[in-house]
Amino acid sequence: MTLAIFDLDGTLADTLADLAASVNYGLRVLGCPEHDNDSYRYFVGNGAMKLCERALPDGRKDDAAKLHELFGGYYTGHLLDNTVIYDGIKEVLDALSSNGVIIAVATNKPQAAARQLIGELLPEAPFIRVLGGCAERPRKPDPAVIKEILAAAPECDKVYMIGDSNVDIQTARNAGCISIGCQWGFRTREELIAEGADHIAEAPGDIADIILRNH
Repeated sequence: MTLAIFDLDGTLADTLADLAASVNYGLRVLGCPEHDNDSYRYFVGNGAMKLCERALPDGRKDDAAKLHELFGGYYTGHLLDNTVIYDGIKEVLDALSSNGVIIAVATNKPQAAARQLIGELLPEAPFIRVLGGCAERPRKPDPAVIKEILAAAPECDKVYMIGDSNVDIQTARNAGCISIGCQWGFRTREELIAEGADHIAEAPGDIADIILRNH
């Protein structure tokens, strides 16, 4: 059987505006300069703490824990202000699941936020697991999250990791999975190719085409 594991931010959903607004809120409280949304494309990817550390100016990196707390408190109430599922994603999930492909989510977004977002925006998607950043496991690109999902689907002998950044491609490689890079996300096609993605999806529908022609 086939397992398709999806990243969340920049892959299933465009969350950039809400992430940027939430970190910028914390930066304002701390008296630090804010950033435009595009800057956050390269701040995200390695979890919320790393996001906050990257957003802080040199000389204020020690405030990462304070910013993380401010960010988390604000984001909890605003994670769906502007966030939307990318066009075509629901159809991809339907096509995969209706053809017997098992689907799951592996993200570095805090786990509670990931599950809330998926529950609100993709309530009918039959994900076997929605796993996010938490204290119980290391974050991507460590393969621990992939192994945990595989433990829930031991019958799967072909596994895809689908995401928009070098972190996702590295995770796939570390876990021995097939990688699909999504060029509509926060990073660039060039980054995905340079990192060695096995496949590039130019649009969401390409994901189903890649997986189902080899299913």
